[in-house]
Amino acid sequence: CRDRRRRLVCASGRLGLRHRTPVAGLPTARNAGGGGSVMFADSHCHLNYKGVFEQQADVLARARTRGVGAMLNIPTRESEWDAVVATAEREPDVWASIGIHPHEADQHPDVDVAKLVERARHPKVVGIGESGLDYYYDHSDRDRQQASFRTHIAACRTTGLPLIVHTRDAEEDTLAILRDEMGKGAYKGVIHCFTASGDFADAAMELGFYISISGIVTFKNARDLQATAARLPIERLFIETDAPFLAPVPNRGKQGEPAFVADTAAFLAHLRGESIEQLAAATVDNFFALFDKAKDGAVA
Repeated sequence: CRDRRRRLVCASGRLGLRHRTPVAGLPTARNAGGGGSVMFADSHCHLNYKGVFEQQADVLARARTRGVGAMLNIPTRESEWDAVVATAEREPDVWASIGIHPHEADQHPDVDVAKLVERARHPKVVGIGESGLDYYYDHSDRDRQQASFRTHIAACRTTGLPLIVHTRDAEEDTLAILRDEMGKGAYKGVIHCFTASGDFADAAMELGFYISISGIVTFKNARDLQATAARLPIERLFIETDAPFLAPVPNRGKQGEPAFVADTAAFLAHLRGESIEQLAAATVDNFFALFDKAKDGAVA
């Protein structure tokens, strides 16, 4: 397998994807690497959350049947780190991040740069986060959220791993911190589950960030998000499920799972006037361009 997408196809063949029956309503294509159908990367999911973990093998099998060849498993608190990494160790098409969600910042004052850096040494840990600011729920003190956010950015700068950013109702402060920290030294990252303004997307991309679109884009009331998603440069685009949350149409109301990233991709490709093959290939390439540590562990 000579390139990243070819390695995904080769790996997925051993995981049972190579000769699957196409799902009704989902466009399929021959992969440019030769021999496989369309492949997707779910850039953000929570495979160890209650409701998913208990049926994790079935969830992964359904994802592979839909063509998902790469999944990034995200923790939200320190107590989840071992299980999240263990899943990545066990599954060749799953990688992990290390981090503290802003909701949990108050409960983790001892998670410092050194602790994040040490845990990020694991070969299947490819990102730092999710971290950021959530002023919608304010489950943690805002100053504590901001301090935790800066700690995660410092860990990214030290390790060279990308930052996975959560932001909700906190555009101004999120952007201010991203810019301030970029002035201290370059780092890279992705704005996950993007729901912010078009101006925020532009500012984040100016800093070099990718923008990840979740199933929210398929919701009828997501007109502003759809307008932004339609114009994002394809070379800056990610797709994700944020499973078990935010199941896209036609699965809305169900528990989310990585298989549903195919539905988000189909909607987004139609919205943007692209083929699903083009969108899938670009977002897989973008995934491995940002999470470049993952390509070293991709099954060949």
